[in-house]
Amino acid sequence: MSQLTKAAGSAVLLSSPIAGLAGGYANESWTVGQIMDLFINEVRGGPLKETVDTLKAGNRDIKVTGIVTTMFATLEVIEKAIDLNANFIVAHEPTFYNHLDKTDWLESDEVYHYKADLLKRRNMAIWRNHDYIHRHFPDGVKTGVITQLGWEKYYDAKVNHLVVIPAIILKELIEHIKQKLGISTVRYIGDLSQSCKKIVISPGFGDGSGIISWINKEKPDVVIGGEFHEWEVPEYIRDARATGQPVSLIIMGHADSEEPGSEYMAAWLKEKVPGVKATHIPAKNPLSFF
Repeated sequence: MSQLTKAAGSAVLLSSPIAGLAGGYANESWTVGQIMDLFINEVRGGPLKETVDTLKAGNRDIKVTGIVTTMFATLEVIEKAIDLNANFIVAHEPTFYNHLDKTDWLESDEVYHYKADLLKRRNMAIWRNHDYIHRHFPDGVKTGVITQLGWEKYYDAKVNHLVVIPAIILKELIEHIKQKLGISTVRYIGDLSQSCKKIVISPGFGDGSGIISWINKEKPDVVIGGEFHEWEVPEYIRDARATGQPVSLIIMGHADSEEPGSEYMAAWLKEKVPGVKATHIPAKNPLSFF
C-alpha cells in the first residue's frame, strides 16, 4: 500500500457511515457533509473556527454520485466532472477569483454567472480544502509532491520543510522536477552545475519571512517553491549569493507545485470513501510562455 493510501484509524472508521459490517462495507450513500467531516476529523484542531475551507457551491446534504479533486474548479474541470457523473468537486484553491470567494462584487459579471448557474443547474457542490489538507498529518500537499518526486525515503513529515537527497547538479534537479511533476518550464536562480543535496521545499505560495528564516537556519543548497513575491525570496537569494552563499532557487509555479496535493486527496478518498468513485483531474497552469 502506498504512502498516499494508508488505512484509516479505527476511530475514523467507526465515525463513518460505512462502519459496522464485519465482512465489508455497507452500501449506504454518502453526503457532501459526511465526506467533509470525515477529513476534518483527521485534522488536529478541526473544525477550524476561521478558515477559507467552506462550500463554494451546493450544500452539505447533497448525495454524492462521484468526486473530482483538483487544484482549481475551472469550467473545464466542472464539465469533465459532469461527464464522469461526479457532483462533488474538492478544490484546493478559490472558485470565484478571490481568496475568500466573495461574490458580491461579481453580481453583474457574465463569467461568474455562467459558472455559478452551471453548478446550481447541475446540483453540484464545491468544497475548498486548503487549510485542512495543509494541517493534515502528513501535510497532504507536500506528501503528494514528495511522492511524485520519488523522495519518500529522504523526507521526514515532522520536519516538512526540509528534504536531503543524494547529491545532484542543479540542471539535473530541474529536469527531474519538470519530468516528474509534468511542468513545462520553471524559473531559477543559480549555477546549473552546482551540486544540490539539502533542499528547503515549499509548494504553493511561500511566505517570504518564513522561507528566509529557513534559509538562514538550514543553509540549504536550493529552495524549491511554487510562488513567491519577487521582492522577497528571490531578492534575498540574489543578495545571499553576492555574499558568497551558494544557495539556489527553483520556482515551479503555484498551480503546478500544488496539484500533487489533489492527487493525494483522491487517493485518500479512494481509501476512506469506498463505493464512491474519486478522480483526480489536473487543472493545469493556464499561463503560456512566449
